[in-house]
Amino acid sequence: MSSKLKQVGLVVSGLIAGIFISLNFSASAGKDAAMSALPIEELRSFADVYNAIKQGYVEPVEDKKLITHAISGMLANLDPHSAYLDADSFKDLQVSTQGEFGGLGIEVGMEDGFVKVVAPIDDTPAQRAGLKSGDLIIKLDDTLVKGLTLNEAVKKMRGKPKTQIKLTVVRKSEPKPFEVTLTREKIKVASVKSKLLEGGLGYLRVTQFQEETAPDVVKHLEKLAKEDKDAKGEGIKGLVLDLRNDPGGLLNGAVGVSAAFLPPKTLVTSTDGRTEDAKRRYLASPEDYQRGHRDDFMKNLPAWARTTPMVVLVNAGSASASEIVAGALQDHKRAVVMGTQTFGKGSVQTVLPLSNNAAIKLTTARYFTPSGRSIQAKGITPDIVVEESANGSSRERLREADLERHLGGEKEKAAEPAAPKPQTKSKKDGKDSKGDEADESPPAPLEFASKKDYQLSQAVNLLKAWQIIKR
Repeated sequence: MSSKLKQVGLVVSGLIAGIFISLNFSASAGKDAAMSALPIEELRSFADVYNAIKQGYVEPVEDKKLITHAISGMLANLDPHSAYLDADSFKDLQVSTQGEFGGLGIEVGMEDGFVKVVAPIDDTPAQRAGLKSGDLIIKLDDTLVKGLTLNEAVKKMRGKPKTQIKLTVVRKSEPKPFEVTLTREKIKVASVKSKLLEGGLGYLRVTQFQEETAPDVVKHLEKLAKEDKDAKGEGIKGLVLDLRNDPGGLLNGAVGVSAAFLPPKTLVTSTDGRTEDAKRRYLASPEDYQRGHRDDFMKNLPAWARTTPMVVLVNAGSASASEIVAGALQDHKRAVVMGTQTFGKGSVQTVLPLSNNAAIKLTTARYFTPSGRSIQAKGITPDIVVEESANGSSRERLREADLERHLGGEKEKAAEPAAPKPQTKSKKDGKDSKGDEADESPPAPLEFASKKDYQLSQAVNLLKAWQIIKR
């Protein structure tokens, strides 16, 4: 019996080694770097565990399932953003970057084995149901989230339109878990929105960076110029770029949006990793922002877009690509960044397709702002800190640095400026400067660009002040 087990162990060792070699070659296709030596002792231990499961687990387990879970576990334990994507998940990722997918409209991560909300997407079932950044989802219908991978949980949340799912949610401000039932929809994310504000000011909101985001930004800037002309204005006198609760997306989208406001060939961001491909500089040029567009859409950009005064609004829900844009405009002093500290996701994920229609999403580099500041686990510090409400309070938010196994920020390439102090009302004995009782209750969910949007009102006030100073 023992000799038979030993033979099986050798076969499994060969199988696992072959899989690791295949993965290494597929991930390194076209590269000249030599493959690292395989850790034979560790692979033997792996084979022993694999063999024990195959021989003695209470129920038979398919080889495919064991290998898939092994690969998934390897990636999930690196950092919160590396993952194994089975064929369905890989297809969903490709579809979502095109701006249309079925589900709830929620950007999620994993924390302590549960699903944590990073940000609900505007005008989706999740946003309309009042889900908030930092909410912890502990149950999907009757299935406990604990024990599921993030991909498995996401797969359960997605489904056919008009079908329902019940989420059990834990919120720090609530005394006990509560349930919310959502109806799945075909999520069509309009990643860019705009409106003309009073006094000839423009408002532009980017909710997510997709394939068409940068061209859509140019179209909306044209639309704002036309609306202002129809209103018999004298031109757009200032612009608010709203990146709050923008979870990020495609890098070329971030470069394209930045290019709409920066001089041509200006450095937008740089990346640094172990491979040569991971060491790159991205400029405000067509080579770095065009993707599938024959003509350079930037030729339709209104001239005022690169000169009008700007305020960029950010908060803890602003992550990844939105942090790249905010950091680029801040470093080049093209805009004043206002709001609260951003999420801090400054890492690059490369999707490497595998031979079985699946893929791995692997963290391969870190992002840096043009001046060399690391975004990872730090985020972008606003030039002017403005909380979500007039009493100086903001809801508690999940950030990259709060996630287990988060990637640390590399040493800065340049000194980072000191963080400004929040501009809040003075309080004494629980009262504000007017003598009224200070409101310590959690703020209501934000309705962006509404009359109650305190951060937007402060951005508008700043732009108006600049107009007065110019006169």
